[in-house]
Amino acid sequence: MLDIKLFRTNPELIKENIKKKFQDEKLAMVDEVVEKDKAYRDAKTKGDELRASRNKISKQIGALMGQGKKDEAEEVKKQVAAIAQELEDLQALEAKLSEEIRERMLVIPNIIDDSVPIGKDDSENVEVERFGEPVVPDFEVPYHVDIMETFSGIDLDSARRTSGNGFYYLSGDIARLHSAILSYARDFMIDRGFTYYVPPFMIRSDVVTGVMSFSEMENMMYKIEGEDLYLIGTSEHSMIGKFINTFLNEEELPQTLTSYSPCFRKEVGSHGIEERGVYRIHQFEKQEMVVVCKPEDSPKWFVQLYTNTVDFFRSLDIPVRTLECCSGDLADLKVKSIDVEAWSPRQQKYFEVGSCSNLGDAQARRLGIRVRDQENGNYFPHTLNNTVVAPPRMLIAFLENNIDAEGNVAIPEPLRMYMGGKDKLVPKK
Repeated sequence: MLDIKLFRTNPELIKENIKKKFQDEKLAMVDEVVEKDKAYRDAKTKGDELRASRNKISKQIGALMGQGKKDEAEEVKKQVAAIAQELEDLQALEAKLSEEIRERMLVIPNIIDDSVPIGKDDSENVEVERFGEPVVPDFEVPYHVDIMETFSGIDLDSARRTSGNGFYYLSGDIARLHSAILSYARDFMIDRGFTYYVPPFMIRSDVVTGVMSFSEMENMMYKIEGEDLYLIGTSEHSMIGKFINTFLNEEELPQTLTSYSPCFRKEVGSHGIEERGVYRIHQFEKQEMVVVCKPEDSPKWFVQLYTNTVDFFRSLDIPVRTLECCSGDLADLKVKSIDVEAWSPRQQKYFEVGSCSNLGDAQARRLGIRVRDQENGNYFPHTLNNTVVAPPRMLIAFLENNIDAEGNVAIPEPLRMYMGGKDKLVPKK
């Protein structure tokens, strides 16, 4: 959510930003916010004037009564009552205008960084850098579900019976590998100075609207029927929500947090064969990283966050690349975003395994997160988030990049301590 002062001083900047994001249908909202904000301030000014007038003439009542001028005192009481009614009407108008302004401001996109490439959708995202050499083996790499089945490691049919499409059972070495990757990711981030958390897996609606846009909410979140609770789509939601309506001291910044959680997503829409199996699912687990910092420090932390993911994947010998998200592919709250994509030898292309985002002060404004600064005045911090790893999708990249012609899967050294010392998995089928 943008600062209302920006609507008052530079509405054209907001409109230009909306055009860069190809959301021209929202242009009229800027003028509506400006108009309603003026009406709100006028009502507030009038209300202040009426309160001052009421206080002034109220003092006359006692004096008139003391002088025995009862009739005149009664007339003054009528004036006070009329002012009280007018004030009540003005307060109702202020509340109505305030809500209408907020409704519009919540859907007007954040101002994107000047470095963001302009484009309509993800087809116009821009590759930044590659890490590791993509390898295409001289044998056919099987589909990831077929690989898992050779280890008796996945059961989609049973999951369909219990839960429907988009769910899975993992078992044996594949389930252990899944947990090993998460355990390694946890320790990897702790070693980089992040504090480990396991957060609530459900959050209230005021947190949901504080951390994400309405369109994301409708397409992602599952609501608990009959309660003001939603299942989280990522632990970023509850980790940023942790600071709702709080003041942080500057010496407490930056807050560098890493969190584990299951994630639940609707994943609306149909997908191709490569996105079946465990690529795009309703339930998965993830290790996340979150930073709350001073505004001037957020560009530095943005680079550090996606570098952490690159380093994590490279420590497992998985080739990756970074991809700058264009303006049309950015969610409304984001200032800048970079995806990390892993190499798929089967598809001979990269696919997304993580996304790093700088949200500026948008989430802090929505959630009322402020930093105390006695010298320069309190301010809103910047918030950032990034995926460390999200199996089972990451398992696709791992299995494809570590399988050999006989179907064995090599276990890189960093994972062996979590896999009972095993250096490879041997198919059972």
